[in-house]
Amino acid sequence: MAQILSQRAMGYDRAITVFSPDGRLLQVEYAKKAVNQGAMTLGIVYKDGVLLIADRRIREKLQISESIRKIYKLGNHLLSTFSGLTSDARVLVRKCRVFAQQHKLTYGEAIDVESLVKYLCDLEQMHTLYGGIRPFGVSFLIAGCDKKGFKLFSTEPSGIYWGFKARAIGLNSDEANKLLDKKYKDGMSKEDAVKLAIDIFKKVLGKDFSYGRLETAAVTEKGTEDVNIERK
Repeated sequence: MAQILSQRAMGYDRAITVFSPDGRLLQVEYAKKAVNQGAMTLGIVYKDGVLLIADRRIREKLQISESIRKIYKLGNHLLSTFSGLTSDARVLVRKCRVFAQQHKLTYGEAIDVESLVKYLCDLEQMHTLYGGIRPFGVSFLIAGCDKKGFKLFSTEPSGIYWGFKARAIGLNSDEANKLLDKKYKDGMSKEDAVKLAIDIFKKVLGKDFSYGRLETAAVTEKGTEDVNIERK
């Protein structure tokens, strides 16, 4: 069956502007596969903020873990993390920072979380429309705090997004999301959120787990902050 589908789809993956006979944009689906091969990252909304923890996936013994960045600050109350192509993420992060700053200068107040997410997804969606370009091979988790409270959004290369209470993206994210479905509780404390996240990384990484490969940050009403992980 897979061989038949491959033959039918042959040629329809050569340009982003061409739909396959069954209504799919194959280049977008390939971009999603790039995301699924990226190191896992997850976000959890807890009582007083939003926690982000990302796997840096250190590939070489002499590599300095702090040189690998997976969590980026977009504003005073905005954080992002990603899975997929780091180079694509860096470009989009820079554009989002500029957009957030322009909003603050124009309107005299910080941008709300969903407006920034919509801007980011508009950029990604534009790259599914024109020939000569390719979709961004990256998905984001955007965490923030605004007048509506604490928010966590997940984006996809196609330009769609959803809000979540807890979400994992990247390699092994299916297993991680099943664990989040079972163990997440509304109104959990920061300590419980950190423990849940660490337990999930221990489960999916197995013998490869180490605290040094994790990058952690949170958004609260006071702004963004680093989070110390207790090592037991």
